[in-house]
Amino acid sequence: MQICNLRRFQPLVWLRSVYDDVIKGFYKMLDELAVARTGSETRSTLAWGAQLIDGGTRFRLWAPNQKQVKLRLSGDHLMTRSQDGWFEIFINEQPFGSSYGFVLDDGSVVSDPASRRQQSDVSSLSILTDPNAYQWKHREWRGRPWHEAVIYEIHIGTFTPEGTFNAAAAKLDHLKEIGVTAIEILPLAHFPGARGWGYDGVLQYAPHTAYGTPNDLKALIDIAHGLGLMVFLDVVYNHFGPEGNFLSQYAPEFFRDKHNDWGQEIAFERQPVRRYFTDNALYWLEEFRLDGLRFDAVNEVKDDSSTHILEEIPAVIRQRLTDRTIHLMIENPPNGTDLLANGLFTADWNDGFHHVVHRIVTGETSGIFDKFADTPFDQLRKIAAEGYVDAGEPTISKHLPPTASLPSTSFIHFLQNHDQVGNRALGDRLHTTIDDQLHRALTALLLLSPQIPLLFMGDSYRDNTPFHFFADYKGELASTIRDNRAPEAENFGGYPKGFSADDIPDPNAEATFLGSKIDWAQLETEEGRAWSGWLKRLIAIRQAHIAPNLADAGETNSGTVLDCPAECVFVDWTIGKILLQLRLNLSKTEALLDSDLGKRIWPETADGATDHLPPMSVAFYRRDISG
Repeated sequence: MQICNLRRFQPLVWLRSVYDDVIKGFYKMLDELAVARTGSETRSTLAWGAQLIDGGTRFRLWAPNQKQVKLRLSGDHLMTRSQDGWFEIFINEQPFGSSYGFVLDDGSVVSDPASRRQQSDVSSLSILTDPNAYQWKHREWRGRPWHEAVIYEIHIGTFTPEGTFNAAAAKLDHLKEIGVTAIEILPLAHFPGARGWGYDGVLQYAPHTAYGTPNDLKALIDIAHGLGLMVFLDVVYNHFGPEGNFLSQYAPEFFRDKHNDWGQEIAFERQPVRRYFTDNALYWLEEFRLDGLRFDAVNEVKDDSSTHILEEIPAVIRQRLTDRTIHLMIENPPNGTDLLANGLFTADWNDGFHHVVHRIVTGETSGIFDKFADTPFDQLRKIAAEGYVDAGEPTISKHLPPTASLPSTSFIHFLQNHDQVGNRALGDRLHTTIDDQLHRALTALLLLSPQIPLLFMGDSYRDNTPFHFFADYKGELASTIRDNRAPEAENFGGYPKGFSADDIPDPNAEATFLGSKIDWAQLETEEGRAWSGWLKRLIAIRQAHIAPNLADAGETNSGTVLDCPAECVFVDWTIGKILLQLRLNLSKTEALLDSDLGKRIWPETADGATDHLPPMSVAFYRRDISG
């Protein structure tokens, strides 16, 4: 086991402490000013958009490329321009429900980039919304500790037949019943069209209208809190969608000349841009009382500033929100450990776990699975013990703490998620392609290992419905997206025997979206109820034997890989006051177990010889090691 040399990182810790103090003072000043002027419960002092002040409303837009901008709100009103390109106007009323927009030099009208609600699509006018209208029922909610997290990822549009916030809220009892402690919602920032995954959002502050109103979203979160469920939201700060983003029309400085795979890079080195995103993160957490955010593809968030935006956002959040527990997650494919060190982010979506497990049980080695084509069991052993196969690439530091220096809870593991299912040629779920015994072993591995487990919607009753990539574009954009599905499918495992690119559903067809809605009727079948009950027992064992010890595990609890037969994984973790022992056998023959084992916590019942592990099975043991 490697130990991180913390002495090497002390200067970085000191600098961050100084920076945090500066940020704390700045935002405290803004808070005091906002409360003094508004008396408002919602403390966010937004740089962009509509802000309630002194019984009136202030509107702000950064449009450095414009000579004049008018507010369209029951007529046109000339806004005042500052030297740095900010336009501002104050009106002595708060006409909630009224539509408004901004009139540019050429007479075109654009919606507010910080709109809280749209009339209809991204090109429509914005609606002035009262951020304090919703009456919270569970105001006392303070969140849950991270070690208790069992996450369930959902897409609002396909989670229920109705595809709305209200309909999703009605299904939360089921998740509570089986032991889920958090839901994670795919992006809600308003995107073009009526349907999509949400990763092409262009209005970062406006929940997509097809799902319901902002108050409907708040009600969903409120109901979840009443059930003891945390709610996380996926946010996309690495690009804007290809349609409906008008920022480049009046603020071309918002973007760089460089592009990533999805569009223009964002110019985070400019202060108005930084405020747009730091305010946005606070907005979701404060106004909607979310319990955390998941930052999409942070490797594409480029920033040359002295303080990276991925340092500033967590610092601002942790300084502002001190009265409840907030969890910040990342998706970081390059696996840079620097973002997980020193308390910046809570955990990373560890794709490596999914990829190596998928490669082992399906034999697929193309695309994303190519890295795991050789010695996959050695890689799975290291991932199970330490998190990453390697320490990856840095984002904010020249030095990377070793992956073994991080707590096991720094890694979120999953057998599937929206990407890993939806980007496959046929959108097939893992359990539909492997046998039942193997899938049960993998599910137990996921839920009883000390990393944080994530399930995908439908996993609670083993839904067989495929989940596809879908969008709602027309014309050339629709063709481009359609053409891109074949290379994506090839990157995510290729085509099943007898199938080709011609069999990929058209992502822009409404039928593709409708065919991706999970089938709740399967929950009521004998098989669905049996699986839910089995899953409930697994999660209960996690919460009884493993989670409490993770709370006392300290800063590091990486595992030790033990010698074991081929196609097996034997790992011991010292976590808190117990030794947790994993014995996984994915071979076709029995595996001889070592004799130095504690009490078996899974499987729950005797299954014959205790010194052998059957093929395609997993067992977990625990030994108390407290004095």
